[in-house]
Amino acid sequence: MKLHPTAEDALACIVPGQRVFVHGMAATPHVLLAGLVKRAEQLRDIELIHLHTHGPGAYADPAFDGVFRVANLFLGPNMRDQYDANRVDYLPCFLSEIPALLRSRRRPIHVALIHVSPPDKHGHCSLGVGIDVTRTAIDVADVVVAQVNAQMPRTHGEGFIHVVEIDHAVEVDVPIDEVSAGEPTEVELAIGRHVASLIEDGATLQTGIGRIPDAVLRALTRHRNLGVHSEMFSDGLIDLIESGAVDNSQKHIMPGRTVATFVMGTRRLYDFIDDNTSVELRDAGFVNNVAVIKKNPRVTAINSAVEIDMTGQVCADSLGHRVISGVGGQMDFIRGASLSEHGKPIIALPSRARGESRIVPTLKPGAGVVTTRAHVHYVVTEYGVADLYGKTISERARALISIAHPEDRERLDRAWHAARS
Repeated sequence: MKLHPTAEDALACIVPGQRVFVHGMAATPHVLLAGLVKRAEQLRDIELIHLHTHGPGAYADPAFDGVFRVANLFLGPNMRDQYDANRVDYLPCFLSEIPALLRSRRRPIHVALIHVSPPDKHGHCSLGVGIDVTRTAIDVADVVVAQVNAQMPRTHGEGFIHVVEIDHAVEVDVPIDEVSAGEPTEVELAIGRHVASLIEDGATLQTGIGRIPDAVLRALTRHRNLGVHSEMFSDGLIDLIESGAVDNSQKHIMPGRTVATFVMGTRRLYDFIDDNTSVELRDAGFVNNVAVIKKNPRVTAINSAVEIDMTGQVCADSLGHRVISGVGGQMDFIRGASLSEHGKPIIALPSRARGESRIVPTLKPGAGVVTTRAHVHYVVTEYGVADLYGKTISERARALISIAHPEDRERLDRAWHAARS
């Protein structure tokens, strides 16, 4: 590992025409990205490929047209307004399959920009808050450039990287990005209670970040022997672990361990996972693998949606043609839960957003179907639970209308019958 005085020096290895992988989520290497932007005049035709990143995302600014283009595997807030399906584009892929995509070299990785902890006495750094697909990117990249951060937690699992695997590095001492969902609303707390009513003792949980997952977790304090095998987890799980509600005792895959592929939350969470041997972060190709997920008992996967039509089709990545997120791991866990013994795949969402029903007669033109109607089982709003599994199209419509906002039900019913007449 060659240490450099500045990020720009460490990034001198990048030349025009290369594809650069960027470590994402809370591990976004801001110092390296800022250094890359400073080198823009020396570069041309650089593709950045990443899951969602935090921060300003200056490299996606139209001012850098011809210098940087972006292939988003998942769009975060910093890319949504820049998305044009050209200069800033979207590459849909199940999170579980991204490691295989990278290994296939269909899109070869020339340089990987990563964010790690300082090396221990044996020379091992840690990828800290995010393994996701970054371990694979390191393996396939021609050159690895690291932002070595004194404030990055050291996590157990598959995230260790020896200094001999790092070609260039710059040392920093900066806080890790923190994300707080805020207090759940009354609507979200109601959704949380309905979802919690479906969760059995001994279940293996998959949750995300946000006020609805946090509301679900708050409603589980009296549950026992819960386990966690999740794409990610946030602060909401800490209280359940510390109270004993989550003990991972019933899991078949890595019992006794809380398993995820990345974490995102506040400093409290980052301190909790630091050198915590009960938490393991593993590659997304393992954590999100349906064949792995289904081996755990009572897998309860809790995911959300932008809108759902009355046949059960779930749009979770776009507002019509406008992509706002990505496929991510929703289908990995929906399918894994449905194949798990006594598993329960759940889509949870408020009945309305900005005064409009999120249960709709038809999805918006251009909307992406992330989860098909054949995969959907439970749909939950603040008005209750619709169990769609084993139901016909018309039975599904009636069940979904029953959990729509009361002021929308008559209109939805009329629209459903009009579409069938």
